[in-house]
Amino acid sequence: MAITGECFCGSIKYQIDGKLKDARSCHCSRCRKVFSSAASAYALVEAAEFTWLEGADLLSSYQSMPDFGFQFCSKCGSTLCGTHKGAPHGVTLGCINGDPDIEIGYHLYIGSKAKWEVLPTGVKAFNEGPPPQN
Repeated sequence: MAITGECFCGSIKYQIDGKLKDARSCHCSRCRKVFSSAASAYALVEAAEFTWLEGADLLSSYQSMPDFGFQFCSKCGSTLCGTHKGAPHGVTLGCINGDPDIEIGYHLYIGSKAKWEVLPTGVKAFNEGPPPQN
C-alpha cells in the first residue's frame, strides 16, 4: 500500500510506492532549526518510489551542504523532505498521513541536544553520528 504525505496547508501532496527505511531522530542544532522542533524525525526513501502528486510548483528548496538540502512548502513552511542531488532522499515523518509502519531506530547527536530536551530511557543513542558499519 502506498504511503502518502502532505504539508500543513495541504497544498503539496506526495506518494511513496515503497517502504520507509532507517528512521532516525537527529538532535543537532541544525536539525532543530530546519524541523522547528527538539529534533528531527526522518526516514529514508528510494527516489524512484517517490512522486509529487500536487503542488510541486510550490516547493522551495534549500541546499544545506553540497549535494544535500531540504524542500519546504512555500505557503505554510512545512519541511517535507530532504534531498540528495536534487532528488528526494528522505521524508519528515510528521508530514506522513496515517501510520508509516516504521519506528525511530536511533537518536543522533545527542551530545548537542537542547538542554531543555529530555530523552526517554532505553533509546539507542549516539553522542555524534552512528558508528561506521562494517
